[in-house]
Amino acid sequence: MALLPRKPAFLNASVPDELVSTKDWGRRIATLVSAVLIALAALLFAMLGDRAQAQFDAWRQAVPWLPLVLTPVTFVVVAMLTRRYAREARGSGIPQVMAVGRKPHGRAARALLSLRAAVAKIALTVASLLGGASVGREGPTVQLAAAIMVNVHRVLKVRITSGVVIAGGAAGVAAAFNTPLAGIAFAIEELAVAYEQRVAVMVMGAVMIAGLTAQGLAGDYVYFGVLHGSLPLTSVLVAAPLAGLGGGLLGGLFARLMLALRGPEGRWSARLGSRPMLTALVCGLIVGVLIFLTQGQVAGTGYEPTRAMLEGEGGDLWFGPAKFLAALATSVSGIPGGIFAPSLAVGAGVGELLTPLFPPEQAGLIVVLGMAGYFTGVVRAPLTAVIILGEATGSSHVILPLFATALIGDWAGSLVCKERLYHALARDFAPDKVQAAARPKAVSYSGPDVA
Repeated sequence: MALLPRKPAFLNASVPDELVSTKDWGRRIATLVSAVLIALAALLFAMLGDRAQAQFDAWRQAVPWLPLVLTPVTFVVVAMLTRRYAREARGSGIPQVMAVGRKPHGRAARALLSLRAAVAKIALTVASLLGGASVGREGPTVQLAAAIMVNVHRVLKVRITSGVVIAGGAAGVAAAFNTPLAGIAFAIEELAVAYEQRVAVMVMGAVMIAGLTAQGLAGDYVYFGVLHGSLPLTSVLVAAPLAGLGGGLLGGLFARLMLALRGPEGRWSARLGSRPMLTALVCGLIVGVLIFLTQGQVAGTGYEPTRAMLEGEGGDLWFGPAKFLAALATSVSGIPGGIFAPSLAVGAGVGELLTPLFPPEQAGLIVVLGMAGYFTGVVRAPLTAVIILGEATGSSHVILPLFATALIGDWAGSLVCKERLYHALARDFAPDKVQAAARPKAVSYSGPDVA
């Protein structure tokens, strides 16, 4: 019986350690370069956004009725530019990153996280802020950061995986809020489909480098300022359930209305999507009227009124409901912009409604509980909510009341809206729905403009 020829020894050999080490170092270098660029881009984005919001406020003070004209015109122009040139930049940015994280390869993924989409996201969001839109920078920063991470890996010829996308998005959250732990928590709760050890190391590395770079350039600041004082147990037993239940129900209502009006299977989504310019005009008029009536308080991110309430300076009791309507109308319009910061501002308004029930010295801490309840009701990510607020307000001393409020808010939000908002919106960016975004001239688009 003839013997079969033996398999050459090189076919049985394992991959040399040198090659493995080279791949690992390539990944580390790509992560390092990406994280530094993400921090720089996030700081530039923040600077441009703040200047745009300040400019709008200066115009409004000079001409009080200007929002009645400028805001709806801005909505229409931005919606038209988005629809015509940058469909992949519409809405928050987080659903896009979640969709790509599930399938990081292909033409759709390239379109959603292209540098073109990232630049358009910055420009259109800044333009929206310049017109008074109630949008945040954080969601767009997540898409921007993921795009930077993916493209740096592509340039350096390092394999792109779901972990690369997740790490980029997490670094974006960390750089936007200066909250490293929140970036990691957000990656776990929202971005990651399968959170493995290798992904964890990449996420922590990207978050650390982006955070250190941002702190080195902008200083070691606390986003909303440091809160002092404490809540006695008697106040916690009343405030946490009230803030969690009230904020969670209202946050769930926002998510439900958003999905009904702009979700992939929303009842009114197709109708609004078929008349995008009219939708943007009506939404812009609503926001413009609200800005006029509130003397500009509901415009932009809502950072200044929120910080004032957290510092115990008080605020108007109508701020929360008015900001809720402004944020909803802005999101429904289909223009680019996030809901993180507006949601925190609405939550602050919810907390302000509760402050008359407690001693004045506890007002700031009651407000932060309102923020936890509402924000969790909207995004259904209690761990992220607690860590963001703990880091952004320096209030780790009330971490247990924050956890209690967030858990109640998550439960209350689920009663009103069963689906998690970002997860539902991500379905609209599945590969079969973004072919038009990749090649808008070659393929017609039939899906709604989901914010």
